[in-house]
Amino acid sequence: MLKTVPSVMRLRAAVTGNRNLARRRQALVVVLTFLTGSADAIGFLALGGAFSSVMTGNMVLLGLSAGSGAGDLALTSGCAILSFITGVLAGARLAGSAQPDDPVWPRRVTHTLVLELLVFVVFLVVWVVTLPRRSEHVDLGLLMLSAAALGVQSSAIQRFGVPGLSSTYLTGTLTSLIAGVAARSPWHSLRPKAHVLLALISGAVVGALMARHLPAWSPVLLIAPLVLVIAASARMAE
Repeated sequence: MLKTVPSVMRLRAAVTGNRNLARRRQALVVVLTFLTGSADAIGFLALGGAFSSVMTGNMVLLGLSAGSGAGDLALTSGCAILSFITGVLAGARLAGSAQPDDPVWPRRVTHTLVLELLVFVVFLVVWVVTLPRRSEHVDLGLLMLSAAALGVQSSAIQRFGVPGLSSTYLTGTLTSLIAGVAARSPWHSLRPKAHVLLALISGAVVGALMARHLPAWSPVLLIAPLVLVIAASARMAE
């Protein structure tokens, strides 16, 4: 009996620790979602009128351009889709798939986010060097880099294996939130979804303001959140 008490206490401590780590993971996903909103706003306003992460929207734009004969829009949206797919493939190879014995934050997720950071560093260099007078071809290249980076990020989040957890495709999150409100689900179960959606909108607002008024600093919205997440996750990863 005396041996059982410490075992139970250790088990409770482990459960509590995992819950705390899960909350920290959710907070970091919110930060990544802010980055996503910023990248989409910058891509749409400054890089040719397509999105970096919203591939559903880009597919609609691709179909719209085909129906209306808008060749430039077809090229922009099509290249964004292909780049995102490339990023997903590269990220999936690095992140791997979710395993039953995975910790809350697998180390390979952090490694995958480092790859995303490297892509955005290339984005930053090209952005700064070409800022005074960028051509349409450079804009397209920057959009492709951004889309590829967010494809990598999508694969990193998929490694968690948590249903409904995403930082890029959030229509399902909105649907789940509204359904939960209609079903009068407890707020603590809905709060993470609301935080993610608010982060996406906030990122888009800030990204739009930067793209319009401080374009030289726009890449900071892509680099800084990612560095923060990588630094914080390095202490969580196992």
